[in-house]
Amino acid sequence: MPAHITIVGAGIAGLATAVALRRTGHTVNVIEQRADVGSGAGISIWPNALAALDEIGLGDEVRQAGGRVTAGAIRWRDGTWLRRPSAQRIVAALGEPLVVVRRSALTDILWSALPPGTVETGRSAVGVSVTGSSSRVMLSDGTSREADAVVGADGIHSIVARTLNGPLRTRYAGYTAWRGVAAYTLDPDLAGETMAAGAEVGHVPLGHDHTYWFATERAVEGSSSPGGEHSYLTAKLAGWADPIPTLIAMTDPRDLLRNDLYDRAQPRHWSRGRAVIVGDAAHPMRPHLGQGGCQGIEDAAILARFIELSPDLTTAFDLFGSFRRRRVRALVRESSTIGRVVNLRPAFLSGLASRATALIPERVVTSHLAWIAAGSAFVLPTAADVS
Repeated sequence: MPAHITIVGAGIAGLATAVALRRTGHTVNVIEQRADVGSGAGISIWPNALAALDEIGLGDEVRQAGGRVTAGAIRWRDGTWLRRPSAQRIVAALGEPLVVVRRSALTDILWSALPPGTVETGRSAVGVSVTGSSSRVMLSDGTSREADAVVGADGIHSIVARTLNGPLRTRYAGYTAWRGVAAYTLDPDLAGETMAAGAEVGHVPLGHDHTYWFATERAVEGSSSPGGEHSYLTAKLAGWADPIPTLIAMTDPRDLLRNDLYDRAQPRHWSRGRAVIVGDAAHPMRPHLGQGGCQGIEDAAILARFIELSPDLTTAFDLFGSFRRRRVRALVRESSTIGRVVNLRPAFLSGLASRATALIPERVVTSHLAWIAAGSAFVLPTAADVS
């Protein structure tokens, strides 16, 4: 039976969930506190998320919007190879290339799949009330939205997650991340990561003439570079092998982003009654596997399918949480472990650990990568999962 569902948060998980629910016949409205939801640099869409996007009808549009990564190499800061796989390694292991798109482009694709007026910006959720038959979201402007159910897609500081679980502790991970887009055509053979003791830089093609890159380093929480982030990175990475210094030079300083990274306690409850959480609200993870947004997209398609298969929304939400925990908990742990290893102190231990990854056999690496991110890693529930 069609339902009216309010989604809190118009990030990737929230918009994808809105698209998925509309495709299955439900009415949705989305509440978002930001006026501009298309900010950010780039995002990696792995084949598992592309399969989920296929399920909601947007896979091909996303594939056409970005650049492709087919190998995924790792080098040391001096340019020596730690891992130099075959040119089609990702295709062979995962079924198709990794696609890298601007976050704004992905947001536009998702937003355009919704009727005008679906997303209400400029107001935030300040409270959530859930009964056995309905839900209510109280907004910052003093109004409220009543619906049959509410989906919390409101990120790491989710008010919906805290409504379901009480306080959820947030802790600084100990390091910060910079992200940017360079007006630079990246050699496909160099797509991947460049490592150093206590630091890393990732770089992947974003279309034919731009490159998305990120960098991480241990830093004091809340700090900033006195001379500006662009100047700091220019000096810090000057001695690294090409194309790292060029990527920084070809990035507009105004578009360079810096964000401290945080861990948040994993919620015990993903749902209660007619409320459920998805994306970072349910399973925040560090960025090292490139699966944060991808798992939010998986959530969207799988939640919509559970609602189709289940006798009522409460049952659908409970089954969704049980089904998804089995997959995402392992990814949260692994992404956290990678972050701790890359940022070990003293820094030489980090360097030793990064170099040691070259000793892992390629077949082991690709097999594990397929478990995480192959198209076949995205699995929809069936009738057996609701019986």
